Amino acid sequence: MPVVDIKNVLVCDAVDSACVDLLKSNGINVEYKLKLPKEELCKIIGNYDAAIVRSDTKITEEVLEAGAKGNLKAVGRAGAGVDNIDVNAASKQNVIVLNTPGGNSISACELTCLLIGSLARPIVPAGQSMKEGKWDRKLYSGSELYGKTLAVLGLGRIGREVGIRMKTWGMRVIGFDPITTEAEAKAAGIEKMSLEEIWPLADYITVHTPLIPATRNLISTETLGKCKKGVKVVNVARGGIIDEAAVITALESGQCGGAAFDVFPEEPPKSEVTKALIAHPKVVATPHLGASTAEAQVRVAVEVAEQFIALTGKSKEFTDYLGVINKDVLKHY
Repeated sequence: MPVVDIKNVLVCDAVDSACVDLLKSNGINVEYKLKLPKEELCKIIGNYDAAIVRSDTKITEEVLEAGAKGNLKAVGRAGAGVDNIDVNAASKQNVIVLNTPGGNSISACELTCLLIGSLARPIVPAGQSMKEGKWDRKLYSGSELYGKTLAVLGLGRIGREVGIRMKTWGMRVIGFDPITTEAEAKAAGIEKMSLEEIWPLADYITVHTPLIPATRNLISTETLGKCKKGVKVVNVARGGIIDEAAVITALESGQCGGAAFDVFPEEPPKSEVTKALIAHPKVVATPHLGASTAEAQVRVAVEVAEQFIALTGKSKEFTDYLGVINKDVLKHY
């Protein structure tokens, strides 16, 4: 097991104090410097052995080159994805990149399930109507989830957890994943199928994949056209997996019966397409709340600290390297 000398850590984004407490209790110095401009970050990052980020700070090639000229050996993200870290550039500089792939799973799963429910029963507009002094019972009639078919695209931790929960609501759960085996899917109560088999069967579709070239616009005008009229879609994964313009068109034609989005290609949203999507009456939109629970924030904070401690070899208790993205870099230590 490699041992990495980590004595000083820079925390760039707000993380739960449990992270700092755990690092300090293991003899690691921690400094908080939040919302640094890129130029300032480049000036100081080389003074630290490691950095911790969430979503706000971008660890670009320029930042990594500056860090590698100094002491930077590792960057950890207190969260699942590493979209804001240039992993290829980190590997070139022999900087370890790690994340906390399981820390957000339950919170993201539960938000997904709640959004599916909010599309079946329009509680968001109905609640707003009540606040306005109205009583529109007929206007906000919904439909049952029982007996409907949910398609889960991406059967990793979150996708499988969603399948388990929605199965208990009486939904038929089908899913696609190029890596997950049929046995693993079956254990979560999910029938694994090909995408072409899934499109015409789904009443609801939820995506739980990373954003890579193969998944960009996975749900598009073409694929929505293969679905049942009135299909409803949910994205609590990454902006860009679902083509927003295609969804708006499908909502207007009735091909899509409703949509729920927690993530967007640009956050906060600035494009006119995204703004139009958010404003659409058949859309439930939330500001990237998938990991925004007290429990998830503590979990990811502790997990990223545990992994740094494991890298130092200071504790035999923390030896799980599952969160290291570029494992080949470990051979340099």
